[in-house]
Amino acid sequence: MPATSVTMRSILRRNSPATLSWNDRYLALLAIVLLGYALLGKGFAYLGFPPLYVGEIAFLAGIVVFLRIGAFASVLTTLSLTPAVLGGIGPRVDWPKIRHENRASRAWSRWAALIVRRRWIAAATALASLAALIGVFMGVKIGLASSASLAKSGPAYETLQTLEKGGVSTGALTPIEVLVASDQARAAADRLATVPGVKQAVVPTGPANVRGGQTVIVLIPDRETVNSKTVGVVKRVKTAADGLPGVVGVTGVGAAQIDFMHAVYGNFPLMLTIIAFLTYILLVRAFRSLLLPFKAVVLNLISLGATLGLMVLFWQHGDGSNAIFGIQATGAITFWIPLMVFAFLFGLSMDYEVFILSRIREEYDGARTTNAAVIEGVGRTGRLVTSAALILFLAFAALASGPGTDLKTLATGLGFGILLDATIVRSLLVPSLVSLFGSWNWYLPRGVAKLLRVQPSYPHSETEPIVPAPVP
Repeated sequence: MPATSVTMRSILRRNSPATLSWNDRYLALLAIVLLGYALLGKGFAYLGFPPLYVGEIAFLAGIVVFLRIGAFASVLTTLSLTPAVLGGIGPRVDWPKIRHENRASRAWSRWAALIVRRRWIAAATALASLAALIGVFMGVKIGLASSASLAKSGPAYETLQTLEKGGVSTGALTPIEVLVASDQARAAADRLATVPGVKQAVVPTGPANVRGGQTVIVLIPDRETVNSKTVGVVKRVKTAADGLPGVVGVTGVGAAQIDFMHAVYGNFPLMLTIIAFLTYILLVRAFRSLLLPFKAVVLNLISLGATLGLMVLFWQHGDGSNAIFGIQATGAITFWIPLMVFAFLFGLSMDYEVFILSRIREEYDGARTTNAAVIEGVGRTGRLVTSAALILFLAFAALASGPGTDLKTLATGLGFGILLDATIVRSLLVPSLVSLFGSWNWYLPRGVAKLLRVQPSYPHSETEPIVPAPVP
């Protein structure tokens, strides 16, 4: 919605509706159509992924329904009500005029000019920073907080310390339970006790564990099975139990983690591929370019990976969580949080990308060189993107003040993502890469354009001024 509103306002503030030339009317219509395809791409990012894999988890399905309704309402309003209202109000939309914006922001124009002059340095610095954070993300552990992240005082902590000193492993906190026929319990326990990673196998005899001819065998792993890096022993136990007579099933905290991971992330690669492909196709139509949409999708994914890397540093490693919130390193990220961060940030990041690139494309089509279009486009959009990012960051900061570690983790992840995207990605990487790619940004061959039912695009000469052809 901001992109459509600002583009329409930039045209209306230059002319009254009665004096708009045919060319300006055409540009206004073109801006709505162009941004319409891009906004549809953003909408598909929200609408396309949910049904693929979250239907079995009730609370995730509820969040997904909310996202889909919000995305549909946002796209519908932006493509219908917003242009109608702005077109009817005309220049009065700027009353009272607090700021005159007939020209691009001087500060942002100077910044963009600096980035264009030092584009190799800017691109290398931004990519190195993001690559470092993505490298941190490669060590993510998905699951529950480990016992090491719990309080360091109190009766529970003292009891755990006593057990550990007596030779009891922290695996006692997450026992693996195997339901088996009572007459096969001892044989199954002896066999499962030999599985690597199992420290002890116990066959209880009390009524709580023996009922209806079935017994619950309790296996104590050598360490707690609370995240994706420590559930290997559970997988080995399940594999060994499948071939044993009388075994009904395997459960416990570790087994639940495996089931959750499969339910939530089992179709994640397929979902990601479908979303990226649909977004790319729709943005190709919007920008009439093969390279710009590809860069937009890739940078979005890189930004998300770097955001998750910051979350790993801040929460899993504890580099900031203790200082700001007084919470020790969690040792893992709760399984549903990365998914929700992806769902929110992919759409928000694409919003910024569409807004900036749409303005750069508009300036390039107005006979500017690529570098001049980048400087003018960033100068026109930098203030608004920064303001929007700051507003969202403050909203997520307020959310982080709520109770519960999971809520704080989600809120800080979203806040990190917004700041990272608006600074390193949109202020450094986007302008530097567009400048580096030069004329390659503006290619849409005739064959591809015909397939997508849009006009082809070829770069114009950047040494001589080009006068746009009049629109009949």
